[in-house]
Amino acid sequence: MPETEIDKKAHVEEHFLASDLIRDIVIGMSDGLTVPFALAAGLSGSVSNASLVVIAGVAEIAAGSIAMGLGGYLAARTDEEHYATELVREKREIVELPDRERQEVADILREWSLPESAIHETVDAMSKDPEKWVDFMMKYELGLEKPEPKRALTSSATIGGSYIVGGLIPLFPYMIISNANSALLLSVIMTLIALFIFGLVKGKFTGAKPFKSAFQTTLVGGLAAGIAFIIAKLIS
Repeated sequence: MPETEIDKKAHVEEHFLASDLIRDIVIGMSDGLTVPFALAAGLSGSVSNASLVVIAGVAEIAAGSIAMGLGGYLAARTDEEHYATELVREKREIVELPDRERQEVADILREWSLPESAIHETVDAMSKDPEKWVDFMMKYELGLEKPEPKRALTSSATIGGSYIVGGLIPLFPYMIISNANSALLLSVIMTLIALFIFGLVKGKFTGAKPFKSAFQTTLVGGLAAGIAFIIAKLIS
């Protein structure tokens, strides 16, 4: 029975295509919410003036966002360089070792339970198109996807910006309350709420159950912040 226009509209497959972006936001926000919180909370036990906590917190956020952004940039650049190196190697191998590369294609196709006749036809067709042949080997033999252009800069900016946004949340109470101990309670509440909302949004975008994601994010982030707070208190 032919598919009607209504069926086509109803059957819309929504695939999440921004996993790298969400990963970068998760990395930046998670650290931004926990590290500045731990620093501010640890200082709250040794100083009563909230302005000192704000100064230290802002300095940490600035340094942390730069460090995190640089780390994201270097990681993305490493991925790009690794892909480029493997691409050159694969291009050379299909020229110098075509029989071995054809066999590797056939082995991959056999894992998909294709009939031998289809495998031979596919291998023959692919070997006549070097570009598609190389792309196939990169993706299915090596498991490598071509990095997005300007990925390194985008990753750096996303992680660094997310760290700043996350870090300002636990620090905000110290900006409006002069007593550090009083600001600490509000900082704890705001950090936990932010973790919960962050988990909801992350679950929504990644396709996971939103409330399960929110609970896990709050639990893991809360534990990380608590452990960091204890360490900060012991040091101070």
